[in-house]
Amino acid sequence: MTSFSAFWRLTGAGWALVRADALIPREAEPLLPPAAKLAGRVLRLFAGSAAKRGRPGERLARVLEKQGPAAIKLGQFLSTRADIFGSAFAEDLSHLKDRLPAFPLAVARAEIARNLGKPLDEIFAEIGEPVAAASLAQAHPATLVDGRKVAVKVLRPDVERQVARDTAVLRLTARLAETLAPASRRLRPTEFVEVVIRALELEMDLRFEAAGCAELGEAMAKDAYMSAPSVCWEGVGKRVLTLTWAEGAPLSDPAALTLPGLDRKALAENVTRGFLAQALDHGLFHADLHEGNLFVAAPASVTAVDYGIVGRLGPGERRYLAEILYGFLNRDYARIAQVHFDAGYVPAHQDKDAFAQALRAVGEPVFGRNARDVSMGRLLAQLFEITALFDMALRPELVLLQKTMVTVEGVARRIDPTHDLWAAADPVVRRWIGRELSPAAKVRDFAEEALRALRAIARLAEASPPATTEVHIERSHVWPLLWFLVGAATAGAAFVTGLLLSR
Repeated sequence: MTSFSAFWRLTGAGWALVRADALIPREAEPLLPPAAKLAGRVLRLFAGSAAKRGRPGERLARVLEKQGPAAIKLGQFLSTRADIFGSAFAEDLSHLKDRLPAFPLAVARAEIARNLGKPLDEIFAEIGEPVAAASLAQAHPATLVDGRKVAVKVLRPDVERQVARDTAVLRLTARLAETLAPASRRLRPTEFVEVVIRALELEMDLRFEAAGCAELGEAMAKDAYMSAPSVCWEGVGKRVLTLTWAEGAPLSDPAALTLPGLDRKALAENVTRGFLAQALDHGLFHADLHEGNLFVAAPASVTAVDYGIVGRLGPGERRYLAEILYGFLNRDYARIAQVHFDAGYVPAHQDKDAFAQALRAVGEPVFGRNARDVSMGRLLAQLFEITALFDMALRPELVLLQKTMVTVEGVARRIDPTHDLWAAADPVVRRWIGRELSPAAKVRDFAEEALRALRAIARLAEASPPATTEVHIERSHVWPLLWFLVGAATAGAAFVTGLLLSR
C-alpha cells in the first residue's frame, strides 16, 4: 500500500469519526477543558445523521468495525476498561470482541479442506455454524471422527490484505505523530507501532498460535489459576486451528457472571494471578486476555483461548517486574525507584529521590481503599504525568506486558468491582521473590555461573592445542585443574550459604 493510499485511508477514518461524532463526542463536553470543548463544537459542524443515532460507544463501535482488524482491536482494548470509560461505553464496544458478522459456513468448510489438504470427513464428523466471530477469524463447533468435541478457528477471507492495509496506516500515523507532535517521540510511536504490527503478522499464521497454546498450556498446568485447551494437531494449518472445546460460558456474555455457584472474587483473583504466574514464573504470557478470549465455570474456573499473541520476558525483565511489584506490596518506594534506575527505565540524570517521592504520591492514595473508590482514569493520568516529568521513554520490549496488565486489571474489576490488584498479586510475587532471590537461589546462581565458566575453559582447552610458549600446560593436566576449580566453587558456595543463613 502506497503512502498516498495510507494517507487517504487515514483521512477517511478520521472523517468517519467526525461524521459520527465519535472523535470528541458531545456527551463528553462537560468533562473537557475549554480548548477541547471548542474543538468538539467545531468538528460537530461537520457531523452527519449517524451522529444522532446511539450512545458514544455505539457510534464509535460502528466506525471501528468498518475500519478493519487494527481498529477493531483498539475497540476490544477500550471495552475492557469500564472503570475508566464507564460501563455503558464498554458494553457498547463489547460486541467487537467476538460478535462481529460471520462469513458463511460453506466458505469456512472449503477453506478448512484446502488448508488441511484432505477431505473434511477424514478428520471431522461434523462442523457447525460459527459461534463467535472476531476481527481476524471465526470459530465453529465441531466433532472429530473419534468423537471429541472441538472448536475450529478459521481466518477470514482476504484478512491478510486488510492487515497489510492497516499496517501501512499505522506506520503513517506513527510518522505523522513524530513529525507533528515532537513531544510524542518520548513514547517512540514508530517502535510501538512495529510491536503491534509484528503481533498482527504472527496472528496471520495459526500454526504459531497452535504452538503458543501448547507451550502456554504446559506452563498453566503448573498452577490452578488458568487453563488452556489441548491442540488437535491433525486439524492445524496456516489458516486453520483446531482445539479441544473450552468448557464454560464466554466471559463476553453478561450472563456468564450470573452462573450458579460462581465465586466472582476468586474468579477475578485467578485471572490476575494466572497472568502474573505466566509472566514471572515462565517468561511467557497470553497477551490478549479480553473477555472474548476467556471462558468461565463455577466456582472459579478460567479457560483462555486465542493464543495468537504471546508475550515473552527475558530473565532481566522478569526480575525487574517482580521487584517493582514487590516494592509496591511493601510500600518501599525507594526500592522501586532504584529498580527503575537499574533497569534503565528512568534516565540516569534524573533525581532518584524525587522519583521515589512521585511514586509515593501515586501509590499511597490507593492502598487500603476499596477499588470502587479508586479512579483508574485519574491514576493512569497521574502515572502518565510522571513518565513525562522524568523523561521516561516507552520500552518496546514491555509494550505487550503493559497492555496486557491494563487489560487484565480491567477484566478482573469487571468481574469483581472491589478487586484489589495488589492483594491478588501478593502470593504470586512473594513466591517468585522467595524462590529467585533467597539465599539458596543466590548460591545456585553463583554455582551456575561457575559451571558456565568451567565449561568455557574446557571447550577452549579441547578446541585449541597450546602454542609453544615459555609456560606449557599439558592437556592431561587441564582436567585435574578443572576438578580443583569445581571443588573450590563448591566449597565457596557452601561457605556463602552458611554465611547467609547465619544472618
